[in-house]
Amino acid sequence: MSTLNEIRDNLGRTWESLTEGWRYLFDRAGGALTKFTPIRREDHDESEQSSLLSYSARWGLMPAEVSDDDKQVVVKLEAPGMETEDFDIHVQDDVLLVRGEKKFQREESKGQYHLLERAYGRFERAIPLPAEVDHSKSVASYRRGLLQINLPKTVDRKRRRIKVGH
Repeated sequence: MSTLNEIRDNLGRTWESLTEGWRYLFDRAGGALTKFTPIRREDHDESEQSSLLSYSARWGLMPAEVSDDDKQVVVKLEAPGMETEDFDIHVQDDVLLVRGEKKFQREESKGQYHLLERAYGRFERAIPLPAEVDHSKSVASYRRGLLQINLPKTVDRKRRRIKVGH
């Protein structure tokens, strides 16, 4: 086989492997891909920040875990760099909507950025819930970059074990 054919075959296998990896990643974590919309500030002090935000990422990953037991659904969402007041959480039908704003905060006024991969701005993440919940009794907490929402199941949707008789 010629060298050119070997290179072509190797490139084909490499491309197939790469596309398979991206397909797998999208299937497993596609819901975590979240769009961030930067917010333009009008005040004079933040003009530099507005300029920097135009170079920041528009998409970021906000991975979640959803689990349930007999009494509740627990949603955990990775959202580093935020404060508790930055979140707006609602349940609509059987979907948990987490909205918020991740604010850009420059810690140093000296120097310049060379890489801005973190996403900033407004976002919305929709997470399907596996059961009907009583959102009025739900509780959310945020600690060390992890937002946890405990959503009690409605009485009629709790799991019940059914024994099989003889």
